[in-house]
Amino acid sequence: MLRASALDAPDVLFLDDVDPVHTECARLVQRLLMDVPGMRILVTSRTALGLGEERVLRLAPLSTTARDGAGGRSPAARLFLERARGEGPFDLPAVHEVCRLLEGVPLAIELAAAQTLRHSVDELARLLRRHQCWLSGPQPGAPRRHRSLRSAMGSVYALHDRAVRVVWARASVFAGSFGESAATFLCAGGGVEPYEVPGCLVRLAAAGVLRPEGDPGGVHRPRYRMTGAARDFGAERLRAAGELPVAVERLVTHGRRVAEVAEDLWSAGSQRQAVRLLAEEQDDLMAVAHHALERPEHTEAVLETVVGLWFWWVVYDHADAGRDLLLTLLGRCAPDSPLAVRAQWLAAWLTAPGDPGTARTLLGRAWPAAVLAGDDASLGRIAHVQGMLALRERDSVAAAAHFKEAADIIPPHAPGGPSAAVSLAALAVAQTAFDPAAARRSARRALSHPDVREDTWACLLARYARAVVDHHHGRRGRAWHRARRALAALDLELPAPLPAPHGRAALHVLITDIESGTTAPDRASFIPVPRAGGGVVVGTR
Repeated sequence: MLRASALDAPDVLFLDDVDPVHTECARLVQRLLMDVPGMRILVTSRTALGLGEERVLRLAPLSTTARDGAGGRSPAARLFLERARGEGPFDLPAVHEVCRLLEGVPLAIELAAAQTLRHSVDELARLLRRHQCWLSGPQPGAPRRHRSLRSAMGSVYALHDRAVRVVWARASVFAGSFGESAATFLCAGGGVEPYEVPGCLVRLAAAGVLRPEGDPGGVHRPRYRMTGAARDFGAERLRAAGELPVAVERLVTHGRRVAEVAEDLWSAGSQRQAVRLLAEEQDDLMAVAHHALERPEHTEAVLETVVGLWFWWVVYDHADAGRDLLLTLLGRCAPDSPLAVRAQWLAAWLTAPGDPGTARTLLGRAWPAAVLAGDDASLGRIAHVQGMLALRERDSVAAAAHFKEAADIIPPHAPGGPSAAVSLAALAVAQTAFDPAAARRSARRALSHPDVREDTWACLLARYARAVVDHHHGRRGRAWHRARRALAALDLELPAPLPAPHGRAALHVLITDIESGTTAPDRASFIPVPRAGGGVVVGTR
């Protein structure tokens, strides 16, 4: 960070790296400016001096984005290649990955480049994904703190008082961005008062340990993200203090709260807020899940969190991640508990497109327990997944029977999964293959269902079903207008940069078919469902 005062004066005094004597330097500069008003003073430090005439220039990390005019190399990659000590040529994508992991920090890149004598660039990237503070290397003429990344972080750590150090260590359990309220919940205690945490975050951000995200100083509450090297260093301090188990337990609790709030927002019709919340918290939610794999005592709490986020896995493009987590966690808990039943039908839903056999096995385990528990919502969702499986096998009659059963059984406004309106929309799509009149009735029922008013995704699928029915029976103009209106409503409800739900791609395909004059398929199009490997199944020919 560079800063200067009274820039119009001819004389310049350069004070380098004043952090260890920050207070004394501020006093000295203030007195010099009073005694010699025309003097210019250039100071390098991690934090501003806080003087009135100070002008601050923050030095950002090097860009890790490749540039067309630089041989496809980013500025960070060029520095790495210039400092690399091993024998080239080096794999450029791997170099870019190393620079991305190091977030463009010049010192870290130079230290990593020195490691090419011992490791290939691919090995280096693999090691850096696990930890970064081990990086070290010869830096001729450089201060001792610049000879390893751990020493560099330690020099910053030493500048702060105990409260800031404790907040740094405890906040290192956050894998992604976090807000003040989450940090206060996780970091307060043990001599750190809750009201002190926001101030500590500001000081860590000023020192470059945290990076503000969004619009710092704007109307929204600030969010922060810890740099990779700072997170690794803080985790070391957290383990040394013996506080890691408590921090992880608080992170798991925070994850459960986020999931509960997001599911309540989704069920109340505030899909936009629910998706925005999960988009901000997804890194930490995944970290919570992986912590449970290492600590069995958190398995049930984390499984409840994962199941509560059903719409994040089902509606948005996260089916693979949700499926893998559910299958792993299910192997560690009682198979007939109410929570396990919900997890089994959800895992079957996510597994059905790519592995129907496993999906049927999961449904076979869930159905008896749901019957004994009288869980109508789970029974209805089991029937819906059975309909999906039948539809994939081109058995539209069986699929329609399952979807009708699901629509009849799922109670109105039942939380924890898709509503009956989704099953009605799927029923209409299945019926187009053999009963056009019934398909039109089911599509109308889907759009008039009470749950549609508060469920953007169910409304999208219901409108998709109406458009499919119209297109199947040659009403191209009406089908086109329905599909366009559905897209317009979706863009209004879930605008960019929020992730697009499954169904948008299906509508685009349908509109393309209508505009190109493609005839409706003989068999019913699939209702949009997540597909293994990402993407969406939108139809079959």
